[in-house]
Amino acid sequence: MSVIVKPIITEKMSNLEEKLGRYGFIVENSANKVQIKKDVEATYGVTVESVNTMRYAGKAKRNRKTWAMDGRTSSFKKAIVTLKEGEVIDIYGNI
Repeated sequence: MSVIVKPIITEKMSNLEEKLGRYGFIVENSANKVQIKKDVEATYGVTVESVNTMRYAGKAKRNRKTWAMDGRTSSFKKAIVTLKEGEVIDIYGNI
């Protein structure tokens, strides 16, 4: 089972990809760094040097008219993966 949910495609991540060789992924909340490293290496065929993870809590949603609480957005875990020098991942190749 894959722990990677989807890659992060933003302007900030594109700059990190070009300058530092780092790629961002949304991953399962229960995934650890070793699982993320193995999954990225198996899926994309690259060598991973390091994995940094961070958790984001869901934010409260409010009704615009009454300012009453309407629920929460979902929480997620993000992983920033640093690759070995000279290796790249073609994220846009499947589009």
